[in-house]
Amino acid sequence: MAQHLPPDARFDYIIVGGGTAGCILAEALSRSGRDKVLLCEAGGEARSPWIRIPAGFYKLLVNRRYNWGFWSKEEQATDFRRIAIPRGKGLGGSTLINGMIYVRGQPQDYDQWASSGATGWGWDDVLPWFRAIESWGKAGNDPMRGYNGPLPVNEVIEQNAIGQAWIDAAIAQGQRFNPDYNAASQEGVGWYQVNQRNGERYSADRSWLEPARKRPNLTVLTDARVTGLVLEGLAAKGITLSQSGAPATRVHAREVVLAAGAVQTPQLLELAGIGDPARLAALGIETRHALPGVGENYIDHFCTRMNWRVSQPVTLNESTRFPRLFLEVMKYGLQRRGVLTYGTGLTHGFLRSRAGLDRPDVQYFFMHASYANAAERKLHKFPGMTLGVTQLRPQSRGSIHAVSPDLTIQPEIVPNFLDHEEDRRAMVDGMKLAREIIGQSPMDAWRVAELSPGAECVSDEDWLSFARANGQTIYHAIGTCRMGQDSMAVVDPKLRVHGIAGLRVIDASIMPEMVSGNTQAAVMMLAAKGADIILNEGR
Repeated sequence: MAQHLPPDARFDYIIVGGGTAGCILAEALSRSGRDKVLLCEAGGEARSPWIRIPAGFYKLLVNRRYNWGFWSKEEQATDFRRIAIPRGKGLGGSTLINGMIYVRGQPQDYDQWASSGATGWGWDDVLPWFRAIESWGKAGNDPMRGYNGPLPVNEVIEQNAIGQAWIDAAIAQGQRFNPDYNAASQEGVGWYQVNQRNGERYSADRSWLEPARKRPNLTVLTDARVTGLVLEGLAAKGITLSQSGAPATRVHAREVVLAAGAVQTPQLLELAGIGDPARLAALGIETRHALPGVGENYIDHFCTRMNWRVSQPVTLNESTRFPRLFLEVMKYGLQRRGVLTYGTGLTHGFLRSRAGLDRPDVQYFFMHASYANAAERKLHKFPGMTLGVTQLRPQSRGSIHAVSPDLTIQPEIVPNFLDHEEDRRAMVDGMKLAREIIGQSPMDAWRVAELSPGAECVSDEDWLSFARANGQTIYHAIGTCRMGQDSMAVVDPKLRVHGIAGLRVIDASIMPEMVSGNTQAAVMMLAAKGADIILNEGR
């Protein structure tokens, strides 16, 4: 039965958003038992049986109960296509529907954060928090890895022959095998690491929130839409909250923490009158505090997917159709093995797209499946394989802004993909390298023909046209409430909103620059470290 609050309820901390960061914050801030903590989630409980089944993301990614279903603005650079920007909905957020790939990034990423004004967030500062959140499944005592954290991290459980062939092909091309890209060096090829244990997904809800919900000082509300911030002068004193469609009521707090994500956090700030005054005035919103950086600095990973036809019927294209799917379901039910354990990546590559670079700038996702329609996750009816190609650190910058005072109207998402010359160059060179790797002799027993972009794609213009017409995001929206100390920064290194007392942002929106890889591990780290910052200030 849904929990409801009494009128004018009071808490020490209110957390807005029950996604990845929100779950971690709720557990940490309620751990002492002294502080009263409220977690508000606009979605519901994570009840679908597909959530714990890794391959269930194929179902959940198009399910509006678990996905907010945002879309980008049509832009000329991507052939005026609307591009899906999925964001998780419900307790656990995007960890309910993502591909479970666990990547910390490169040490230089965080050192760049620190040098740009996010002091205290360099690699040496954040490494202890990465170690604290994870339970690395390989035996050993690597000082770079954590072994006792709440989040299980393991290599993909199914390591098949075609995946090994791709690794061997990359080595034949001149790359190196890397047994652990989250340890001393990211560069190389190998098997992906995922937040799974025994063939099951471990979401932020499962790993952090579920164990904490028995605490009497933690209140978790679902179907609870935060409609605004309660501001007294330049101080946040609480929120307005509508639960299950009821009229909004006030809830008071000593501190409010926004963890609604890179899409909705800037929208909430703007609707509260915090943002660029000219933009707010155009919406008829009174400016309460001028912060022109709100909604700016949007960064996301843009990915192309190259497909090949495969000679042997050993791919997901066949094994996910009846009657073989029935056998796979039985295998998963009895052994927690088989195709239902797969996420979005089997083998990885973190490589340099061209000579002269000091570190990897492209990431590869190999999967023994091929899509007739990647956006809709429809597989070909013949054996196929896919190599996803993405630039690790895009230089293009977009924006996410409210378009109406009505919170239920989606903000305008302007990615500006491929705007920067370096982004175009990295994508083109990365796809060329992908073709070169697949062309190596270890793939001869598997490779039949390149389906997309196809042999007719030769010139740089051809490659770029393919990217513009077919590229999608891989759902790593960040940066829209950037951390820093300059005039365009939204939060300071203590994650406090500049100029507003009692208000912080702790989610992907505060990341000042993109990390080199999938972003969920970085968000988990910043939530754990952010909670510690809050608690240390309160002592």
